[in-house]
Amino acid sequence: MAEFNTTLKEQGDISIIKLKGYLDAHTAPVLENKFNELINNNKYKIVVDFQDLAYISSAGLGVFMAYIEKVRENQGDIKLASMSDKVYNIFDLLGFPLLYEIFKTEEEAIKKFSE
Repeated sequence: MAEFNTTLKEQGDISIIKLKGYLDAHTAPVLENKFNELINNNKYKIVVDFQDLAYISSAGLGVFMAYIEKVRENQGDIKLASMSDKVYNIFDLLGFPLLYEIFKTEEEAIKKFSE
């Protein structure tokens, strides 16, 4: 099975989830657990860093759709950052740039929360 893991770091009131490896139907529950953990702790300002993500499937994309409404209902947002062209193209194909702000760097995404 393909490797996947997440690491979480906090910067002020912003939570940054770094993705690494392959996000697919088998590994999506790992990311779901991370989102649930943040929401249960009332952390709704979330940046997801894709720098080390090699692959995302439709199941992986579904995780983002599953949580965005709950996060935004609580005056938060999920901002996406540091995608490879390959991963970005998948998001773009499915219209995600209309729903999510996508940034070149994690720093830009973090900064957007303070504007």
